[in-house]
Amino acid sequence: MKNEFALLGTLAGTLISTGAWAQVSVQPSTDERIERLTNLVEQQQKTIKALEQRLNDLEMVGARGRGVAGGTGNSAEGNAGGAMTAAGVPSLAQEASPATPGATAAATAATATSGSDTPVVGSDARETQQQARVQSKDLVYQSEHAPLFERRLTIDSGFIYSYYDRRALSLSGFLALDAIFLGTINLNQTKSYTLTYDTIARYGLSDRFSMDFDLPLIYRNTNFLSGGAGGSASNLSDATLSTAAPGDISMGLYYQFLRESGAAPDVVGSIRVRAPTGRSPFGIKLVPADPNNNNLNIADQLPTGNGVWAVTAGLSLLKTYDPVVLFVNASYTYNIKRSVSDISSVQGQVTPADVKLGDTFGFGGGLALALNDRTSMSLAFNASISGSTQVTTAGVTQTVIGSRSNVATMTFGLNHVITKGWSVSAAIGLGLTPDAANYTVTLRFPYTF
Repeated sequence: MKNEFALLGTLAGTLISTGAWAQVSVQPSTDERIERLTNLVEQQQKTIKALEQRLNDLEMVGARGRGVAGGTGNSAEGNAGGAMTAAGVPSLAQEASPATPGATAAATAATATSGSDTPVVGSDARETQQQARVQSKDLVYQSEHAPLFERRLTIDSGFIYSYYDRRALSLSGFLALDAIFLGTINLNQTKSYTLTYDTIARYGLSDRFSMDFDLPLIYRNTNFLSGGAGGSASNLSDATLSTAAPGDISMGLYYQFLRESGAAPDVVGSIRVRAPTGRSPFGIKLVPADPNNNNLNIADQLPTGNGVWAVTAGLSLLKTYDPVVLFVNASYTYNIKRSVSDISSVQGQVTPADVKLGDTFGFGGGLALALNDRTSMSLAFNASISGSTQVTTAGVTQTVIGSRSNVATMTFGLNHVITKGWSVSAAIGLGLTPDAANYTVTLRFPYTF
């Protein structure tokens, strides 16, 4: 009996030993656990990086909208995603044993990286980028749409350079036998450039009202070239005339009828009044530039203004499709009839008259594209069609021949944010019609206080 009990005891001991050995063999080694935990940590870090990238993308989209109100919801969504990631990471630390300090440290680092405190790291740089994006878009609003409706003062100063080159063929004689021209043929050429320095002050009266004031200073230089000196078409005469004087000052009021939201665009109406403070074009006398060439007569001075009061009503629409901004506008300018003391261009002659410049209808549109956080480019088309000028002398009204005009330009612009509140805008405009300038170059430096 003792032998049987001894045999049973030996068998039980063997089974227990075998079970323990099996249990030990099933239990993974420390290296295997470390390797598995390391793989899990790497997967979690990849997920964290993907969520951070998604958060940055959402913040960029929100900041490019008008204002940064939309960015708040995006940041909340990103933080919620980070919290979800962090909630899964502690399981790694729980699974790690004290013998695996490397895995525990990695899990703790992953938890700290993905928590809700992530925006604190580099928050100043991120805030600076958001301000740059908003300011870059503000440049598009101010140049193509309307001043900003905020209680801030903006001083926008810059230069506008325009170049004109006109050629005209003048015939003096008659046709013989309806086919042969007898007389002189002269080629007249006018090369002119205008440099305008103006300062525009903009201020938001409320969240819907805004105003601006424009004060221009103009320098004009014109070169006249004509043939026919001494009665010979091959002999040329030229003369250069220049002048510098203030231009016509103007003031505008803007009202925001509709704010951009959803499918609705931003709609702004405006009214602008222009005063005839520049040098008037009426009554300027023509004088001979060359005593040997009676074909070349030039003005004794160059005008820098239109000479009449004018009122312009406009409507502008803008819609954002990030990162593209679309805008269209239309305007109508009414030139007020004015009585002038002299309209004659003949020396020694004075002719009083009532002058009514032709009204102007303008329209245009284009788009702006954000290239990065600080730079955007724009493409715009603008056209203005003016009616004929009418002059009334001694009760008789006459239409000035050739006073109608059609000016169309295509403009390419570039806007860049230099520092907070200070930006630079450059544009080049190409004339598409004979009445437009050959080209125009604009360089402006708006600064917002």
